[in-house]
Amino acid sequence: MFKDLLNRLLAPAPEPLTDEGARLALVALLVRIARSDHDYSEVEKDRIDRIIRNRFGQDLGGAIILREQAEAMEAEAPDTVRFTRAIKEAVAYEDRIGVVEALWQVVLADGHRDAGENALMRLSANLLGVSDVESAQARQRAEALG
Repeated sequence: MFKDLLNRLLAPAPEPLTDEGARLALVALLVRIARSDHDYSEVEKDRIDRIIRNRFGQDLGGAIILREQAEAMEAEAPDTVRFTRAIKEAVAYEDRIGVVEALWQVVLADGHRDAGENALMRLSANLLGVSDVESAQARQRAEALG
């Protein structure tokens, strides 16, 4: 599954992802944003696990397995554009706003925002087709969650 998904993401004209592939791409994007400040902390991993549990109804063990698969995928995937394109094609617009909110939750998890995280957030939201205003509102909701 992992190699097949990577091959799909790397294809010149990738096929739409399955639900499972879209989940893995989304979690890999969460991992990428967490790693963008070069400090992939336990609090960020815990936040990703919580997002997986809430968004996909996984138990903790399933969330950890999915996150670990996404970590391996993120390390091999060449660029953020491919993740966001796959997610944009597989996820309805309203749900993409939820993806941006999840990204903000990860960015804010360690208590500080790094310039690299901010830049990747702007890029990701834009590539997902989410406006700056909607991204700011998603950030505010993420901040309210704490």
